[in-house]
Amino acid sequence: MPTPPYGPRELGRSGVTVPPLGLGCAPLGNLYRAVPEERAQDVVRAAFATGARYFDTAPHYGAGLSEERLGRALRGHDRGAYTLSTKVGRRLRPLAPGEAADGEGFVDAPARARVRDFSRDGIRATLDASLARLGVDAVDIVYLHDVENHLREVYETGFPALAELRDQKAVRAIGFGMNHSGPLARLVADLDVDVVLCAGRWTLLERTAFDELLPVCARRGTSVVVGGVYNSGLLADPSPGAPYDYAPAPAALLDRARQLAAVCAEFDVPLKAAALRFPFGHTSVAAAVVGAATPGEVAENAALFTRDIPDELWHTLVARGLLDADLPLPLAEPGAHP
Repeated sequence: MPTPPYGPRELGRSGVTVPPLGLGCAPLGNLYRAVPEERAQDVVRAAFATGARYFDTAPHYGAGLSEERLGRALRGHDRGAYTLSTKVGRRLRPLAPGEAADGEGFVDAPARARVRDFSRDGIRATLDASLARLGVDAVDIVYLHDVENHLREVYETGFPALAELRDQKAVRAIGFGMNHSGPLARLVADLDVDVVLCAGRWTLLERTAFDELLPVCARRGTSVVVGGVYNSGLLADPSPGAPYDYAPAPAALLDRARQLAAVCAEFDVPLKAAALRFPFGHTSVAAAVVGAATPGEVAENAALFTRDIPDELWHTLVARGLLDADLPLPLAEPGAHP
């Protein structure tokens, strides 16, 4: 098996380490399409086989279905053989009689409703329920999830409750996960955060995290896990109608993605491989989590991640105006990688 380009990284000063490539488990919760149970188990097995042994899930993903499936797949594995994160901020409750479920993009999910809850008791109850679904005594990392519109509650109760759990050693690393880099930057600047999960804002097409979040993380010693490296699909397959941020991509972005793909083809490098590698140009980036709905997708992502990418590719993208000249590049030259 090829050696990943970078080894495990510690998240902040937490003592928690993650491999550079992890599995995003939203697809296990039937995001947009149903995944059969056995295939969901095979996805996790494939992640173990490829070394992508950081698993990120959340109660939000399929109203608990992702956590339940991941828990069944992890059963029997040595708890020290993988790193596990989940999220708080959305508490699940049974549907009331006659109440219709809002799938929020997930299909064939359990009959549960999501409730925003940033109270101390709510945070603890949400985590306890996640542990029960996952079948573990503890997770390594807990993120406060999608809190950009709830910052007052985060400062008043949500983060203090999470920090208390860390102080009590009930969880080892804490942070925030969302796809808005501005609020993440404010939270990192103000609070004692080990790690943030930032989705879609530090990619071949997006530099907002570089401008807003990454400088603060570097200054504070906060690690970054990147999600959404394919920008919802545009960087996986830049064809007409491809999604960007969960909606059809604007024409200008589609054109730029196609230009990126053309330059990558000149160097016999798949665009997806370049998209996976690019975020690691910044020294604060510890890992990327990538979703997969089939074992084949897991294997493909692992192969893409270990693909040899010549430094000249990155320099050519800069020279042709497809990457800004001030961006850090994931160079393979000795001493140049993060």
